[in-house]
Amino acid sequence: MSIQSILLSCFLLFITFCQAQQQPPHDFGKPLPKEYSMTSYPLDPEANGVILYERGNYTVDAADGYIRLIKEVHRKIKVFNAKKFQLDYVEIPYYRENNVQENIKNLKALTHNGQSQVYVSDQAIFDTNESQYWSSKKFTFPNVQDGSILEYSYRIETPWMHHLGGWNFMNALPTLYSELHTEIPGNYTYNRTLYGDRKLDVDHAEILVDCFHLPGFKVPGDCESATYVMKNVPAFVEEKYMLAKSNYIPAIKFELRNIVNLDESKVSFSKSWDDVDRKFKYDRDLGRQLKYSSFFKEQLPSSIISISDDLERAKAVYYFIQEKMAWNNQNRILSDIRIKDAFEKGNGNSSEINLALINALEAAGIDAKIMLIATRDQAMPTKQYPVLTDFNYAVVFCTIADNKYILDATDKHTPFGILPQRDLNIEGRVMDFKNGSYWEPIVPMAKNMHYVNLQLAPDEKGVFSGKVNEVSTGYIAVPKRKENNNRNKEEIIKRKQSSNEALNITNLQIENEKDLEQPYKEIYEIAIHEQPVGDRLFVYPFLMETYFSENPFLKETRNYPIDFGFPVINNYLVSIDGKDKYEVTKVPENKFLKLPNNDGELSVVYDVVGNKINIRLSVKLNTTRFPTEAYPALRQFFETLLKIQSEEPIELRKI
Repeated sequence: MSIQSILLSCFLLFITFCQAQQQPPHDFGKPLPKEYSMTSYPLDPEANGVILYERGNYTVDAADGYIRLIKEVHRKIKVFNAKKFQLDYVEIPYYRENNVQENIKNLKALTHNGQSQVYVSDQAIFDTNESQYWSSKKFTFPNVQDGSILEYSYRIETPWMHHLGGWNFMNALPTLYSELHTEIPGNYTYNRTLYGDRKLDVDHAEILVDCFHLPGFKVPGDCESATYVMKNVPAFVEEKYMLAKSNYIPAIKFELRNIVNLDESKVSFSKSWDDVDRKFKYDRDLGRQLKYSSFFKEQLPSSIISISDDLERAKAVYYFIQEKMAWNNQNRILSDIRIKDAFEKGNGNSSEINLALINALEAAGIDAKIMLIATRDQAMPTKQYPVLTDFNYAVVFCTIADNKYILDATDKHTPFGILPQRDLNIEGRVMDFKNGSYWEPIVPMAKNMHYVNLQLAPDEKGVFSGKVNEVSTGYIAVPKRKENNNRNKEEIIKRKQSSNEALNITNLQIENEKDLEQPYKEIYEIAIHEQPVGDRLFVYPFLMETYFSENPFLKETRNYPIDFGFPVINNYLVSIDGKDKYEVTKVPENKFLKLPNNDGELSVVYDVVGNKINIRLSVKLNTTRFPTEAYPALRQFFETLLKIQSEEPIELRKI
């Protein structure tokens, strides 16, 4: 490339940056005339509102000999349709730990309606506890109308430099302009990661000389001033069967790597996995909680210890802990983990239960390790460098007879080897304190089947009745056991009948309700009261709900990858015997559909022999995750399935 080309490129880049910076002044309380006159957003005409402007300004301040991180946020929102506008609360999260918390100051919020301005009163602002370490300050805007401009700003002061956090450029509403500006002293070094597929419109950094003064030091420090901008960002719309939105929302996140003090001493925060392994090994809430195998050897019944087969002994230990300890719905990684106390109480947080399981397995001669994961509602952990805050959950990893097992004993309805669905989030980090930690894929159980066998025949009155056998295995059985756990048979029957008013269910029997190792079975009798049309009777053969009872993919396009969590097999066998009362006069066409790459298949076969018809519907999803590009084929797949199930009856004629 010539010198002239390079200079021209640099000039154009400079012009682009300058244009990006030439934003009109966005002074609080003074919306721009064009913001008042705006009635819709051309790029999304159906939007009920739009984020006009949002800016975060992250700086460092020194006061009273302490260094504080300052986060200032300013946001303006335009309302187009007040009736459909969904903004129940504005939430401002803040962190707290050991009686110290981030402080939210200078919170101002108001509603603009032309010349009228209504501020949010202090009495309308309240705090809620969200988790062990997080709280939120919340409020709603008053007097929201068509055309209103909602505006708020606030300042967060935090003593924790590692809480720089980041910035999301995408919101529930379309966003015209989103900017994060940082001015951080050069002695603070952060790892920066840009998430999502969208590129920054502005990504600019420069050095500000002598910008930071620390009391007690004569020499000022330099700062890095950085600006990140995205413009015309579409609204985030959640789609069915997707992982956590934080995996896809364009965002920039910071992880503190090290600090060089003004006396030139260095403190490291972001470490290698070797450093993390050592930290976890000796942590009082994690590694040191793995030293109770002798305690659990005394707790385990001799009948378990004496089992000769390793796998059967491991299963017995798993069910022992699952039965003895109840989950309190709290997750912990590096705090409040006391497994001995939790076992004696009979309940504890997720890590207490699963670390108790590790100790109990070790007591039974089974090698087991901690596996750190992010649950399905969290972003997948970054693999570029250790980010401990990416993990929020600990499960158990073990190898028995060359087979790998990942265990979580918090759910009373999951059998050995099946994780609760919340844990199915691609990969986890196995903490091997002897050989070093490593990444391990989270592979869900493959045989997850829903099988229905239905046999129908007319009685003396011509009413079709018969028997149904429903069998569920793997991940499909877990919610069934959970849903029906505290229900009587009448309630279960009522729920089944709710999908079909012409259906009458009696004599329900359930098998293997408590035996998690066995398929979950429901056996019952049915009668259908379809009204004939003349001498014709139209029967929709798939009377009972299949695993996919609705089409989750109605939109023509898809923005994000599809993740079902686990493979699925759904077989539906129906036999309708008209005997000497009805003959089969019309049946739908057989169908066969296969997804690319052998990712799934769908088939339905109608076999008529005399006055009897046998129907076989088979649905298979052989993989759990599909890229966005596979959506058209997957959409057609489900359109065909739902048409088969709900739109194609069998025609019978009365003899």
